[in-house]
Amino acid sequence: MTLWHGRFEGSPADELMAFTESLSFDKRLWPDDIDGSRAHVRGLAHVGLISETERDAILTALDQVASELRSGRFEFLAGDEDIHTAIERRVTEIAGHAGGKLHTGRSRNDQSATGVRLWLKRELRVIARRIVGLQQVLLERAVAAGETYLPGYTHLQRAQPILLAHQLLAHGWALGRDLDRIRDTMVRVDISPLGAGALAGSSLPLDPSYTADQLGFAKQFANSLDAVGSRDHIAEALFDLTMIAINLSRIGEEWVLWTTEEFGFATLDDAYSTGSSMLPQKKNPDIAELARGKAGRVIGDLTGLLATMKGLPLSYNRDYQEDKEPLFDAMDQVRVGLGALTGMIATATFATERMQAAADSETGSATDLAEWLVGRGVPFREAHTIVGTLVRSAIAGDQSLGQLVRDHPQLGPEAAALVAPGVSVTRRTTAGGAGPIPVRAEIDQFRAALAEWASWAG
Repeated sequence: MTLWHGRFEGSPADELMAFTESLSFDKRLWPDDIDGSRAHVRGLAHVGLISETERDAILTALDQVASELRSGRFEFLAGDEDIHTAIERRVTEIAGHAGGKLHTGRSRNDQSATGVRLWLKRELRVIARRIVGLQQVLLERAVAAGETYLPGYTHLQRAQPILLAHQLLAHGWALGRDLDRIRDTMVRVDISPLGAGALAGSSLPLDPSYTADQLGFAKQFANSLDAVGSRDHIAEALFDLTMIAINLSRIGEEWVLWTTEEFGFATLDDAYSTGSSMLPQKKNPDIAELARGKAGRVIGDLTGLLATMKGLPLSYNRDYQEDKEPLFDAMDQVRVGLGALTGMIATATFATERMQAAADSETGSATDLAEWLVGRGVPFREAHTIVGTLVRSAIAGDQSLGQLVRDHPQLGPEAAALVAPGVSVTRRTTAGGAGPIPVRAEIDQFRAALAEWASWAG
């Protein structure tokens, strides 16, 4: 029996029920629906719409339903359209006449919107804690890396030597911005829609501020149409998840490259890599590759919801049933991806000698040579041309860059010392730069920022 059968003759068509059901995916909201129902029932008693005896009977029934759902003993029936219907049906079976008052002053519109917001408040914190876990690993590996250096890249071409710690913390700072976005989104999620009803509130003496407080929301809705007819907070959460997925994808791409024989900068632990069904020698970076692949999936979750939201009139429309699957999917993919990448990076081995050998190419110090000339009064554009000409000659095979620099009248032996292995990276001295002095300060700065992020994430 549906919640709306009184208006209709006969039963709904099987095709209608099959097309419109949401129980298959929204049943994961059951703890939040139970919590919302408890607050609603207390609110009804608070304003005198039900007696304390009825309140207690319904709360007891809700406790039993929660126990059945938690243990897997709950029996769903064919007529259960969604988790809200299933829970109310079972509460009524247990509490009898009192159970029939559970839905007083409430619509599935504000009920569902409340459940999703409660779920978001909880699950976004889980994501935040996992981000902090990955950041902690990046910090630990950065500290352990010491003054190990590798090539920094632009256009995926070797550019300048940088400390490995600087490379790792670059991802840590990007993830920190993801945390900041989640924290901002939580402000807009933390609003209770309970009491908005189907769209216009109620003629009953409900107290939305009471139920908002019962549920731990920061505040209640200000407009009932907006409360049940908006999903921008879900779109915003999806964008946050999408940016996290994109940042994980960029990390994944880096590790795909680093673990190739061509780069050879890192080796994955066996527990965090896979083999080939045909090629016995293979050791594949599947976690890193799937971090790239799943980013596209999460982008699709976001764009799908945005397309659904586009042009919908106020207030609630059944289209909004389509908000949950992309949200749930994105949350699941990002949560698991964060854990997998954290383990992968924590257990990997860096080939530091290979990294440093790749960064010790003489041309990697070309900018240092140009800046050395600038320090002696040569205009940068002229210095750029001088060094670029020498690099071209070195590549042509005339002499090594070091020899060409040593013999150049404007450079000489002092400048030639700059092309020696390991020298260039030490010359990055500006704040926030990639050399030993600024990176030591960066590590302290990141450690302090991480402590604050971790405190917020709980």
